[in-house]
Amino acid sequence: MPERRDIEWTTEDEVMFYDTDVGGVVHNLAYLRMIERCRTKLAARIGFDLPGMAATQVYPVVVRTEIDYRMPARLGDLITTRGWIDEWGRARFWCRFEMRREGTGDLFITCRQALAVVQMPEGKIVRLPRDVEGLTP
Repeated sequence: MPERRDIEWTTEDEVMFYDTDVGGVVHNLAYLRMIERCRTKLAARIGFDLPGMAATQVYPVVVRTEIDYRMPARLGDLITTRGWIDEWGRARFWCRFEMRREGTGDLFITCRQALAVVQMPEGKIVRLPRDVEGLTP
């Protein structure tokens, strides 16, 4: 399936001291936290908003993360994280992310994550809806 960049979200973060190691370089968990924020906003665009998930107990759950570290971000950098739906299947969907330096566009990270939709508390996988706006042909 081709990329679905028509459903995307962008977030911005400033690298804070707690995001870095002793050398002022962003550590890997900080990137994942920033991706999590973008993915949460992206999920809301396709019907998985926080109040709705709390009411239905149906959640998209990360089952795989693939990440490539292109160059390090540093203390004080402004990072733009752009995420979009990459693939939409029966039981899981994939999101892609790019993290770039604000202003120059330098690429820090590319990431791809697979998510399954799960009904809690049973932990049962739920089939994805086929009629999500922007995903149907």
